[in-house]
Amino acid sequence: MDRTAGKDLALAPLQDWGEETEEGAVFSVSLRRQLSQRSSPREGPGGSQASSPAADAFLHYRTSKVRALRAARLERLVGELVSGDHEQDPGFVPAFLATHRAFVSTARVLGLLLPPPPPPLPPGTEIKKTEAGGLPVNKNLRAVVSVLGSWLRDHPQDFRAPPAHSDLGSVCTFLGWASPAGPEAREAEKLLGDFLEEDELKQEDEEQPEAWTVPPGATQTPRPDSPEGCWEEEEAVAREGPELLDFSVDEVAEQLTLMDVELFSRVRPCECLGSVWSQRDRPGAAGTAPTVRATVTQFNMVIGCVLGSVLGAQGLAAPQRAQRLEKWIRIAQRCRELRNFSSLRAILSALQSNPIYRLKRSWGAVSRERLSTFRKLSQIFSDENNHLSSREILSQEEATEGPQEEDPLPGSLPPKLPPGPVPYLGTFLTDLVMLDTALPDMLEGDLINFEKRRKEWEILAHIQQLQKRCRNYCLSPHTPILVALRAQRQLSEEQSYHVSRVIEPPAASCPSSPRIRRRLSLTKRLSAKLSREKGSSPGGSPGDPSSPASSLSPGSPPSSPRTRDPPPGSPPASPGPQSPTTKLTSQDKAPSVVQRALQKHNVAEPWARDYQLFQVLPGDRELPIPDNANVFYAMSPAAPRDFVLRRKEGARHTPTISST
Repeated sequence: MDRTAGKDLALAPLQDWGEETEEGAVFSVSLRRQLSQRSSPREGPGGSQASSPAADAFLHYRTSKVRALRAARLERLVGELVSGDHEQDPGFVPAFLATHRAFVSTARVLGLLLPPPPPPLPPGTEIKKTEAGGLPVNKNLRAVVSVLGSWLRDHPQDFRAPPAHSDLGSVCTFLGWASPAGPEAREAEKLLGDFLEEDELKQEDEEQPEAWTVPPGATQTPRPDSPEGCWEEEEAVAREGPELLDFSVDEVAEQLTLMDVELFSRVRPCECLGSVWSQRDRPGAAGTAPTVRATVTQFNMVIGCVLGSVLGAQGLAAPQRAQRLEKWIRIAQRCRELRNFSSLRAILSALQSNPIYRLKRSWGAVSRERLSTFRKLSQIFSDENNHLSSREILSQEEATEGPQEEDPLPGSLPPKLPPGPVPYLGTFLTDLVMLDTALPDMLEGDLINFEKRRKEWEILAHIQQLQKRCRNYCLSPHTPILVALRAQRQLSEEQSYHVSRVIEPPAASCPSSPRIRRRLSLTKRLSAKLSREKGSSPGGSPGDPSSPASSLSPGSPPSSPRTRDPPPGSPPASPGPQSPTTKLTSQDKAPSVVQRALQKHNVAEPWARDYQLFQVLPGDRELPIPDNANVFYAMSPAAPRDFVLRRKEGARHTPTISST
């Protein structure tokens, strides 16, 4: 009887069994089915093993119980680092090391993890050393050394605590007596030396006179929030060297990819955690997540380059401006070929922003081929089904294998994977913020919800895997292009929209502009209307495009002023009074949104508790937003971003609302 591989794979290797509770810990239990070797095979003549056809016709399995820590107190979690069964639960140690900063400091973990040094031996006692040259240690001590080795290798920045770096000093002291000749001790000493050297160099730079901070002869970049009409100064400023779009498509796309690869490779995954990234806008958090902020700055810089190059030259005719649009579309296509989804999305975000999107005459001069390419590229980042399209494409790119040789030489190295892809980091940031919002940090009994940390670790491990793939890029910096990128004029939101209206004054909509459904990122437009108390029409906003703010997310195209033209191809505005709009971020809870909306309607703040927020759905339906919910994640992403405030039944206050 033959067993096929299909029947073998059809057997589920894991089966959920339930939970087991111990003092200070909760374990999830599952059953794992594994192939087992026959313990006493029959031996043939001469001691050789003889197989029986009848016995080989069957597959032998054994079932084992697997426990994974689901929740525990901090002391138990740290104890599992040393005494846990890492064969049964191999993901526990990397998940803890990658996410611990979300619920405990590094110093606190080291205080629980590092044992005290042994007492000094009496004089004349002979010390027996191991083959490695260190003192004999027990199993738990070796486990501590192993955990520290993984920690130093995978997350060295956790030990940075200037000026003394006391946490790393404690690790060096421990390894000095527990494993003085081991690689972990050498790694800790090297890391401490690197930190101290970096601190000295930083201090020397800070002591330099301010006069040297700006090279002689260099001109400072004009402020983007300068008065209106400042874009006219561009023509009066003589700048040496070619402009950005003077270079070839391949050169610009490759340099953008090189910059994105370097920044993405430096991202610390722990800075992407929702509990860390969501604090970036709070007072005193300017230094939070610096490596992630660097990718956001780069993303916004690319958006600014597109806006500046397309809108900066005021006197261009429509066909000439169309050539610039076409070149950026070709650069975006080349970024797609280079598997650089970060700059690809930045370029598309800029081209879809209202100041460029509304240029009907310029878009009308773009060739059909380039418009078709633009539409296809824009479909990659469709926001339908939680950006399912971009997620699937990223998975397909990760699964792509490098070119295979027909006859590889014996003993040759396996072929390298193709470089990249460079992902759009905003997708991972959004997922981690949603996880942090949806799952509690603590469970009943003051237990740390480690199951939440495992889910976060799955995303962080994905980021780390992509970072390894990015090391395969072989791109060289081209200084003139990098200089042109840095020198490209950056326009503020107000400036870009004002220049756009000067280039093409407001007029009726034109079908020549590409009809792309523009996405929303970490900020969304909220149209809040008091339909019950105020007799305004339920028509919502007048069809202007949503405008997320670029400073909040790497995927947010610059927003335009509130008073703007409808996008090309949109229906005319509905008559009647227009409802005020309120900016919504990923950190806003329902009470704060209701309060801001009431302020715009001149309703007293104490009455905010009498109102509930509803999202308007197609088919005259409404989605109620719970009072304490995060509106950003409670809303339906597939429905229009229109909301209604309704007074709760039984509300005691009946405010008077101005009709203006």
